[in-house]
Amino acid sequence: MNINCKIDYKNIIIRRIYIYQINDEYNILNKQLRLGQMFQNKTDYDRGVNTFSPEGRLFQVEYALQAIKLGASALAIKVNDGVVLAGERKLNSSLLEPKSIEKIYEIDTHIACTASGFIPDARTLVEHARVESQNHKFNYGEPINVRALTQIVCDLALDFGESDSKSKTKMSRPYGVALLIAGVSDHGPQIYQTDPTGTMIEYQAKGIGAADEGIQSILKEQYKQDLTLEQAERLAILCLKNVMEEKINNQNVELAVITTTEKRFIQRTQEQIQSLIDKV
Repeated sequence: MNINCKIDYKNIIIRRIYIYQINDEYNILNKQLRLGQMFQNKTDYDRGVNTFSPEGRLFQVEYALQAIKLGASALAIKVNDGVVLAGERKLNSSLLEPKSIEKIYEIDTHIACTASGFIPDARTLVEHARVESQNHKFNYGEPINVRALTQIVCDLALDFGESDSKSKTKMSRPYGVALLIAGVSDHGPQIYQTDPTGTMIEYQAKGIGAADEGIQSILKEQYKQDLTLEQAERLAILCLKNVMEEKINNQNVELAVITTTEKRFIQRTQEQIQSLIDKV
């Protein structure tokens, strides 16, 4: 038996096109919803300082690391004769008193540090380091070594987040500053870098701040362990001279050394700094 039927191909094609259009609109809408959900999730993780995102990131810590990139440049150099600390002073006004901007901090007679980033956070960490250094000297009758003091600073840098009524008050966000802690102890000259992650890394020479890459490039080319202390000071001035936006002078640069023989913090005067600038 033959059955004659007509197939309306035109209607079938129109219906398939309509179905495809619906699927495309659904896919676009679904993608927009996923993007919106991702943005909402990022905002949620952005506000929580102790919560990892699904990608394993702590956004507040990353923002604190970014704050270091906005800070004035600083560096530290270790040689056999001691350590050198140097930092750039940002003088935004001719009426500003240069000495009021402190870039190098004496922690103890044999330890000092320089900072880059959010400087008020640096003062909090430095004050804590000073107290712990004196406590160690009072309890044990000997100066604290550089590594132990750096570890204490890193422990405080990690102590942030929400605090309850029973615990002590702590920082509600990460410290937005990096420190170069340098000194001379029984282990000889040492330099450590700390950052908002609470990580401590030892270096022979290191630069931090907005121009850290430029400083590191110069140090890699010209640094040697057997440099004299004066040569290390000239190298520090050279690094700042090449990366600073303003012309270098004895007021917008701060320099200090700690010698291996005396184990004593020595701040260079403006006359001494100018002499080094003239030699570079």
